[in-house]
Amino acid sequence: MKDNPNVLALIGSYPSEIRDCLLTIRTMILEIATQRDDIGALEETLKWGEASYVTTRPKTGTTIRIDRDKSGAGDVALFVSCQSSLVSDWRGMFPELVYGGDRSVHFSLAKPLPENALRQMILMALTYHTAKRAAAKPRA
Repeated sequence: MKDNPNVLALIGSYPSEIRDCLLTIRTMILEIATQRDDIGALEETLKWGEASYVTTRPKTGTTIRIDRDKSGAGDVALFVSCQSSLVSDWRGMFPELVYGGDRSVHFSLAKPLPENALRQMILMALTYHTAKRAAAKPRA
């Protein structure tokens, strides 16, 4: 994946604590995408003014967006499509985290990032379409 200068400029425009947290999450997304053969190529872009990561060739996952949290629920947030079941699944797996409806999970800079949970959530998002297709196949 090529770094997108517009994404890096957006992240770089934030205060250092928010910038560093978003860069940590970005690094996790990129690492997970490159460490797994079952994840399609990743594209970094801006969607709705937020850093966005989408799988291409093949489309294995749903778009992940990360940004400063403007809702007040935390300091940074990770967003996925509200049409997906991901946030509902995450609520069951990680009830201690803070969620925004069916589309986001929020993190406070006052607490360490829950890295294991976050890695699992990123993996689930990057393989969302593959997992849905596999679940829909009838078993013999």
